Amino acid sequence: MDTDRRDADGRGVRHTGQEQLAAHLPLVYNVVGRALNGHPDTDDVVQETMLRAVDGLPALREPAALRSWLVAIAMNQVRHRYRAKQAARPAGSLDEARELADPAADFVGLTITRLGLSGQRREVAEATRWLDQDEREVLTLWWQEAAGQLDRAELAAALELSPQHAAVRVQRVKERLDTARVVVRALAARPGCPELAELTAPWDQVPGALWRKRIARHARDCRACQGQARDLVPAEGLLAGLVLVPVPDGLSAKLTATALAGHPASGTPGLSGTAHSSGKPGSSGTSGSSGARAARRQRPAGQRPLGRRALARARARA
Repeated sequence: MDTDRRDADGRGVRHTGQEQLAAHLPLVYNVVGRALNGHPDTDDVVQETMLRAVDGLPALREPAALRSWLVAIAMNQVRHRYRAKQAARPAGSLDEARELADPAADFVGLTITRLGLSGQRREVAEATRWLDQDEREVLTLWWQEAAGQLDRAELAAALELSPQHAAVRVQRVKERLDTARVVVRALAARPGCPELAELTAPWDQVPGALWRKRIARHARDCRACQGQARDLVPAEGLLAGLVLVPVPDGLSAKLTATALAGHPASGTPGLSGTAHSSGKPGSSGTSGSSGARAARRQRPAGQRPLGRRALARARARA
């Protein structure tokens, strides 16, 4: 009797934890989508993150740390994806630029459209295109902090930094973001600046750090463009209370089908690593994909994957 009760209690705890995981799916989708700028691998990384979290959930010793732990897994998956792509790409390749230039793979455009952003909120979203990968990782977490989805301790844990160091990184990225906002304004100004048009003639129209610096330098020194930096509302004020971009129905359905079938999430090369289940914020691991498959085979009999109802509720909350 006692054994049966303990087993039932254990199943109840696991079910509750999986319900909480499903509730955090929109947050994971937004964190990964913004960090990868809607790269074609976004769905795979989200899927892998959620299934790795399901695998590690039974050993999570601090339920209160679930959100921090889940976001840390997501950021680790983002880093693995990026490093694997960088390692596989020949020097000087333009593959990444082409992928990010694809309008269908643009999380910024999706954010603007789905959330109906306009004015300076739209400019902030467009400015994020001009950040490099390391800056984008910080930006995506700070964006969620400013919107009220994460707190500073969770942000620092996901970056694997102390709160003090995280604050320095956030401040640096906010400064880069404001610079990029000026760049967005200068390029969108009508009538346009003839000198800026001449400067950007060789530009391939793909936002990046090098051209951000060149255009920002021009805007700072050009009499016609200097006014673009005026009346900028602090970005955190613009992002406060901003809702999450809804999870696409197709991704939710795919995740549900994969989880219910008990299959590996994506098989994306280089996206290795299961979460350590210490329960400490930011705890996430990097073991190989074969280890992840073994973990799934060893999943406790009473553990259930994310269910259709839980994912439906997650979409409704978004």
